[in-house]
Amino acid sequence: MPPMAPSELRVCRSAAWGALAGRVVLPWALHGERIGPEVLEIGSGAGAMAEELLARHRDVRLAATDLDETMVADAEQRLARFGDRATVRRADATGLPFGDESFDTVLSFAMLHHVIEWEKALAEALRVLRPGGSLVGYDLLATRFNRAVHLVDRSPHRLFSFGELRAVVDDLPVDRAVLVPGLGGLVARFSLRKRGPSS
Repeated sequence: MPPMAPSELRVCRSAAWGALAGRVVLPWALHGERIGPEVLEIGSGAGAMAEELLARHRDVRLAATDLDETMVADAEQRLARFGDRATVRRADATGLPFGDESFDTVLSFAMLHHVIEWEKALAEALRVLRPGGSLVGYDLLATRFNRAVHLVDRSPHRLFSFGELRAVVDDLPVDRAVLVPGLGGLVARFSLRKRGPSS
């Protein structure tokens, strides 16, 4: 999993993104999903979404992860006020440092396309989920606009189509998969419930 491009670091650390992430993006991304109490956010960046989630859901304990050391340091500072309800650590999404079935909810907000081996990241997210738990999030799709943006900022990425995402999800151990294209086809929201023992 490659580190963030400088332009992405600037956006993730900006006050504007923090406000937008908390007030608009998080409610849209969760689309009414029940989360917690033990939550993992993969690729949390500077912690804007994690901060808002912890503020809104006082019964949640959240582990925030990112590969980029700068983002980890920023998230640690941002989430310190939540005490032991929040932990932050450096982690690669394709090899998460958590045991099987450790979390009730895993969140992934616009980071899969940066993992390159995003199929492995999805499998890892399901591995650390408890049966009946959900992987919830959204990601960018392989549109002309999204490709152009990533070429301009030179950030490492591997965008995927809605059909490619659906095909990978169909092979995962889930008993409910909701995938919805949004924002004019620029993104896909998803909610995947891990299969339980009786499924």
